[in-house]
Amino acid sequence: MKITPVKGMDDYLPIETNLRDFLQSKILETYKSQGFNRIYTPIVEDIENLEKSDGGENLNLIFKILKRGDKFISAVNSNQFNSLSDLGLRYDLTLPLSRFYACHKAEITLPFKVIQIDRVYRAERPQKGRNREFIQCDIDILGSNSINSEIELIDTTARALMNVGIEKFKIRINDRQILKKILLSFGFGEEDLDGVCIVFDKLDKIGSSLIKQELLDKGYNELSVNKLYDLIKVLPITLENVEQILGDCEQIQNLLKIISSIKILSKGKYDIVFDLSLVRGQGYYTGTIFEIESSEYSCSIGGGGRYDNLIGKFTGENVPAVGFSIGFERIFSILKEKNQKLQNQNKKIAVIYKDDFLDCYQFGLDLQKDYTVSLFEMPKKFGKLLSKLEQDNFDGYVVPCENHQIKFFY
Repeated sequence: MKITPVKGMDDYLPIETNLRDFLQSKILETYKSQGFNRIYTPIVEDIENLEKSDGGENLNLIFKILKRGDKFISAVNSNQFNSLSDLGLRYDLTLPLSRFYACHKAEITLPFKVIQIDRVYRAERPQKGRNREFIQCDIDILGSNSINSEIELIDTTARALMNVGIEKFKIRINDRQILKKILLSFGFGEEDLDGVCIVFDKLDKIGSSLIKQELLDKGYNELSVNKLYDLIKVLPITLENVEQILGDCEQIQNLLKIISSIKILSKGKYDIVFDLSLVRGQGYYTGTIFEIESSEYSCSIGGGGRYDNLIGKFTGENVPAVGFSIGFERIFSILKEKNQKLQNQNKKIAVIYKDDFLDCYQFGLDLQKDYTVSLFEMPKKFGKLLSKLEQDNFDGYVVPCENHQIKFFY
């Protein structure tokens, strides 16, 4: 029997779990203070829903669940190997939310401001800060076309990060419609847009020259590729640069309003910048998109955008929607590495008993008004126990049968 967890999934010791619980509770507290309400959805979704969700590369990372019993045997015997699965584990929380709305829309008042903090699954190569099982912390607003929804989501997410001790970050923002309009103006065809965007998304990783070469290698029109290269070879690209190409348009004005509003709300504690190279991989995004970039980590620590067409796949109706997700595992890694102390938590005290368990237990109950209390039996090697308590972030200990004075480690 193997004792290690499945690759890409983790066990968490009590000290790690305490930090994870604290982070989730502070994020949830922030979300609720802004008027969002929590829901739960199952981790398992119908495979048809998952595969038709426009999830981009994530569709290749679905954990599929095989049919059971006679249905599985029948599919194998009839050589229907492409239909061996009828269910799958959710790869994000956006698709389940869209299905949830379609199922419960008669009970929902719009705009629907919703919280989801839960586990999702992707069958990808595990690496630092990227597991196969991980938690996402999402807030979404359904039923509103207003860009005030974007402003509220960005500000609320930023407040949640600051409330858990993440300070050095900036918001990158773009609009997919702007990028597509630019590509069309350069002569790319409508059928080219998705492919070009996938390559363009690598700009910050490989640079403009390699973007140009990859597009040429893929057979895109050389004149169009050269026009795009002339734009991206000198960074940063500003909204003023974009306006020179497209003229004034609604998407530019929307981004200008979002950026100016967030700069007022942030009070200089974090920044927001336009980034034309921001694409995001999910195909269901239709307009504004954003990511959070941390100077303390090599990847983004959150992202989201507007997905106005996804709910319509279930309902046949156009329901505007926009959401923002915090990458919980990445902020957990950052704060764990910083040995983050839990804020506003009761001090942890060990009550050490000998032959007086009931008396010490009752003494511990009295201490719970001011402390978090755990009982330990007095060991032969008392010093070793104290070292272990310090290691486990206990603040002090007391031996009631000797005296009732708490001794703190620092």
